[in-house]
Amino acid sequence: QVQLVESGGGLVQAGDSLRLSCVAPGRTFRDYVMGWFRQVPGKEREFVAVISWNGLSINYADSVKDRFTISRDNAKNTVYLRMNNLKPENTAVYYCAADRSLSTVVAGTSVNYWGQGTQVTVSS
Repeated sequence: QVQLVESGGGLVQAGDSLRLSCVAPGRTFRDYVMGWFRQVPGKEREFVAVISWNGLSINYADSVKDRFTISRDNAKNTVYLRMNNLKPENTAVYYCAADRSLSTVVAGTSVNYWGQGTQVTVSS
């Protein structure tokens, strides 16, 4: 069992930055591919970014690749999502995800572990 706890969300203005964090207590964090997803009411959860266990493989959704950065610190059991130049359309609940397969995280359909989500609201 992997517990994921997100933090760092909040209310910001367009153009601001935020850094989301997801902590996964336990000794197996480095075994997992980590990802970020987001969801707005009435829509399906969508993929945002993924990072392999060693940080060497990283992918982003096209809509965020120039503004968002995913990173991880295996010593701290933490994955981050740095979001720059935020836009109102980035408003969503952001979820952390963990799985042993990078392709599974990218697909998002059968990910083993999810966090509870953290709300990001961007005002215009």
